[in-house]
Formats: sequence, C-alpha cells, structure tokens
Amino acid sequence: VQLQASGGGLVQPGGSLRLSCAASGSISSIDVMGWYRQAPGKQRELVAQITRGGSAAYVDAVKGRFIISRDNAKSAVYLQMNSLKPEDTAVYYCRVTTYTRAAPYWGQGTLVTVSS
Repeated sequence: VQLQASGGGLVQPGGSLRLSCAASGSISSIDVMGWYRQAPGKQRELVAQITRGGSAAYVDAVKGRFIISRDNAKSAVYLQMNSLKPEDTAVYYCRVTTYTRAAPYWGQGTLVTVSS
C-alpha cells in the first residue's frame, strides 16, 4: 500500500484546512485509516482514525473541531480541521492498517502551520 498525503499549509488561528490521503496498491486489504501528527520536540500522536465501517475516534484535543471521513471507493481518507489553534502546528501523517500485514503503512508527512 502506498499513501499520498496533501493539503497542509499555513493558516491563521481560527482558520480551516482539509487534509487528504489517497491510497494505492493493495487497497482491498485496508482496514483502519487515520491521521497522526508530530509537533517539534514531541512524540507522534494519534489525531483521529476511522474504521472501514465508518466508526471514528478522536484525541480529546481535537474533538468538536476536526472531522475525519473516508471514501472507500476512492481508498481515501480526509481530515477536515476547523478552528485551528497554534498548538495544532505539526507534521500530519496518514496511516493505514491492513488485514494482511501486522505493521501499518505510513504516508509522507504534510506540514500544517497555524500562525498569525
């Protein structure tokens, strides 16, 4: 499975961004799709993830502001980020798990910078 993430950029506090991640390869084996982030000097953390059936989970810090969705037909996952805060600044990574491999697949990161 190969993952291609896009949509990062510079946004002012209170603004919005939408991240996209498209999967290719053995897409029929994809189970959970999600987004992680890593801020400077911090460990990578889970932001949100969504199952093939559409059940979503979020880290407390983004609940009510971020929305994760997926399009199984397009093998894509999205992260709509609203009311962005400076503390949301990080490199965001797309991650998927599959039925056929224990280790997850990671996309390249996309930088989100929230600053005035």
